[in-house]
Parts: sequence; C-alpha cells; structure tokens
Amino acid sequence: MSRDRRGTAAQPQDQGYGLVTDLEGRLSPGLVMSAVSQEHGTITARDGATLPDLPMGTRLRVLPNHACATAAQHRGYHVIDSGRSATDASAVQAVWNRVSGW
Repeated sequence: MSRDRRGTAAQPQDQGYGLVTDLEGRLSPGLVMSAVSQEHGTITARDGATLPDLPMGTRLRVLPNHACATAAQHRGYHVIDSGRSATDASAVQAVWNRVSGW
C-alpha cells in the first residue's frame, strides 16, 4: 500500500487504498481498504454492504490502487496463473524483472 495518494479519489467511485479479495483473488463486493497507517490497514464496508465475518487470522489480499513505493522495494514480480491457487508454487508462470534507473 502507499499512503502518499489515492489515485481514485477524484473518480465517480473512490476505491480507497484498494479493493479486498480472498487469497484466490475473488473480489469481496462492497469491501474497500479505507485507511492505511504503517503496516496496518482498515477495511470497511461501503454503504449497503455487509461486513463479512473475518475471524482473527483470516488472510486477505488487497488490490492497491497505488503501490509504487511498495513495488520499488522488489527486484521483480511473479506472474500468477489466475486459474491456480496463488499459494501453489506451480501457479508462477513468469518472473518479470523490475525496470530501474530512470
């Protein structure tokens, strides 16, 4: 996540700091990461949406709308086959090296 900007703030529907999915990448309708602070984030339900039961230890993914600072900390990116479990090592289809030195 990046706290320096919310790229969708001026759009008809602000996506906060990112959309919430399960570990398989399935979108959780109505959930959005509404705040970030250091390594913490706040997930809220949009108007009319129900916040699901998320017991302690529930693992989620957040699709950030701005992650330059996070992406810059890594040498490359793993491209995952969306038809496979992201926790399965065989899901990695390619590794893209990061472009640097601009």
